[in-house]
Amino acid sequence: MESLSNRKKVVSNKKMSFVESLYLPAIVGGMWITIKHMFKKHNTLKYPEQQRVFAPVYRGMHVLKRDEQGRENCTACGLCAVACPAEAITMVAAERQKGEENLYREEKYAESYEINMLRCIFCGLCEEACPKEAIFLTDRIVPTNFDRDEFVYGKDRLVEQLDNRIDITVRQNTGKRGEK
Repeated sequence: MESLSNRKKVVSNKKMSFVESLYLPAIVGGMWITIKHMFKKHNTLKYPEQQRVFAPVYRGMHVLKRDEQGRENCTACGLCAVACPAEAITMVAAERQKGEENLYREEKYAESYEINMLRCIFCGLCEEACPKEAIFLTDRIVPTNFDRDEFVYGKDRLVEQLDNRIDITVRQNTGKRGEK
C-alpha cells in the first residue's frame, strides 16, 4: 500500500561494527557535551545576596489602591473576578454605612476581597477590567510559604497602607492610566 503523504523512508537494517556495538562513540559524545557544560557560565544567582533585574512590565503581587484622601477605590463591581481566567478572585459586596464616607468612595464597597495566589496566573486581566483603577499588579515578588492557607490574600494584605503607598507609575504607563 502506498503512503498518502509520499514521505515514506526506507530504513536499512545494516549490521553495526564492533566499535559501534560497544557504544563507545555515543558515550564519548555524551561525555564531551557534559565537559563542555562544566566550563560554561552559570545563570544561577545566589538569591538573597544577588537579585535578578526584572523587566518594567513584570507583573507581581496585587495591590488594592486608595485615592488621595485614603479611601478604597474598589466598589465591588466584580468585573475583575469575571475577567480572571483562573477564577482566583472572590469578593462580597456591602453597602456603605453612615459615617463611613472617609473609608469608601462609593455607596457599595468590597466587604471581603480575596485572591488565591496559588490559582492566579498573573495575567493582568483584572487590572485591565477594573473601571475604578482599584487593583494593580506591582513589581513586588509574592513571598513564598509552605502552608497553602497563607496564599489566600484578603483585604488585610491587599489594600495599600496609608503610610506605605505603592508607586505603580513605574509599571503603569498605558493609555487610560497615563498622566492625568
